[in-house]
Amino acid sequence: MTKLETPEPAKTSIQVIERMVALLDVLASYPDPVSLKELSKVSGLHPSTAHRILNDMVVTRFVDRVEPGTYRLGMRLLELGNVVKSRLSVREAAVDLMRALHNKTKQTVNLSVRQGDEIVYIDRAFSERSGMQVVRAIGGRGPLHLTSTGKLFLSIDEPKAIRAYATRTGLAGHNKNSITDLTRLERELSLVRARGYARDNEELELGVRCMAAGIHDDSGKLVAGLSISAPADRLQDDWLEDLVNTAAQISATLGHRVGGTS
Repeated sequence: MTKLETPEPAKTSIQVIERMVALLDVLASYPDPVSLKELSKVSGLHPSTAHRILNDMVVTRFVDRVEPGTYRLGMRLLELGNVVKSRLSVREAAVDLMRALHNKTKQTVNLSVRQGDEIVYIDRAFSERSGMQVVRAIGGRGPLHLTSTGKLFLSIDEPKAIRAYATRTGLAGHNKNSITDLTRLERELSLVRARGYARDNEELELGVRCMAAGIHDDSGKLVAGLSISAPADRLQDDWLEDLVNTAAQISATLGHRVGGTS
């Protein structure tokens, strides 16, 4: 056994993978099919090396050969990407970041999704130090118009859909602060659109205020809301930046890109 025998296979396999990735990155940076000459030039690979690797990737459908000497990304990448997307849940993407936000604010952090005319709490980061009893457990529900996350979802609906929601629900209130008329709700939703975040000022529960930011997937679709709940006298506007940034990080994990579809 010599020192040269053991590392050689590992070095070769890593080098091939690096070269494959380099070619894929070049292909991804061009909107149109790319010539072998251009691929070789930009990737820094010798034409014969690039050609050999591209041939292997054509066989495995990672790359398509459009015509002799011209290539583009293959459908196999899309198929694998869809598999990854289908296996990545919002909760999995959010759990660690929610915990970090809770540790920073010491307040309850909620993850909610829309189901019909309600939001459903699917995860929560909290502790006794938050100073607020958690009334709605994971799986609990709340009306869209009385919750900060619910307002996020309503704000992206068409005016006709918002009016239909008001008719279906009657905009029932829980207390004196609840929004119970359509005109007031429409004004509130306009503020949500302008600000990019939503608030619940003791509209669902007296003594509890919330603020929420949206979580988007790779297509730009609003898929969940991240909110901070706190006793009414403790909620701090200083937490808003951290909330928005955390929601953006979760969105990025789901494939959302700023400046893309929204």
